[in-house]
Amino acid sequence: MPLASGSPPAFYPGMENVTPSKDISALLAIMRALRAPASGCPWDKEQTFETIAPYTIEEAYEVAAAIEEKDPEHLREELGDLLFQAVFHARIAEERGLFDFGGVVEAVTAKMIARHPHVFGDIAKPVDAASQTIAWEALKGRERAKKQMSLLDDVPIALPALTRAVKLQKRAGSVGFDWENAEKVVDKIAEEAGEVVAAQKAGEPQERIEEEVGDLLFVLANLARHLKVDPEKALRAANAKFVRRFRVIESGLAAQGKHAKDATLDEMEALWQVAKEDEKKQSTE
Repeated sequence: MPLASGSPPAFYPGMENVTPSKDISALLAIMRALRAPASGCPWDKEQTFETIAPYTIEEAYEVAAAIEEKDPEHLREELGDLLFQAVFHARIAEERGLFDFGGVVEAVTAKMIARHPHVFGDIAKPVDAASQTIAWEALKGRERAKKQMSLLDDVPIALPALTRAVKLQKRAGSVGFDWENAEKVVDKIAEEAGEVVAAQKAGEPQERIEEEVGDLLFVLANLARHLKVDPEKALRAANAKFVRRFRVIESGLAAQGKHAKDATLDEMEALWQVAKEDEKKQSTE
């Protein structure tokens, strides 16, 4: 987790001899020291659930990035950073008399045992992962029914918008509120895209255009779900591809003694096509 500008050094009085350890108790002790009223880190002591939450989300993304990079050492580091976020939140909760890290572990172990009766109980095991997914959703549905929750209540608001859209659609689809196939979703995409253009041509307020664009993105997420594609992963890959190709444009222009801001669209498009062709060749080699 990044430290604020002017943050003090990593070690504080009484913690000078701290050494790395595989024991979770060492990490819990470090967290207590960082939050200690008299000798702790000024930055860490100021933090709350709300201020730490953005870092928690960021660390989860960095775990995903390390996985995509296929870098085990980086993944190990990022998983540690994400674990530290859980420890940080648990410490704040303990200070407030809410729960402690042991309570977090107890809650998740209880949940995993309850949600895997085919492993920890005596019911028949699902025949494959797809069957297990269906069983998992059915079990969570029974849990929501006991709590008298809406089908959509526990889909986290803080999720990335595309991910949350897919989860909302999946939940609604579990009771039959869904398009029958991808082809019908594509028809809806065309309809929504037309509404965006119509709103723009009609001079609708920006809020209205934003709403229409949101509807279009929501349906695109649904298409990804029907095609069993993770839209977040797909968009990250598209972003990375755009960066690669744009760098080819910049390099090509630099070789001509030009900067992108001084080039024409046609010049940049020509170099973009070169980048595309080069990638195609590399993929077939």
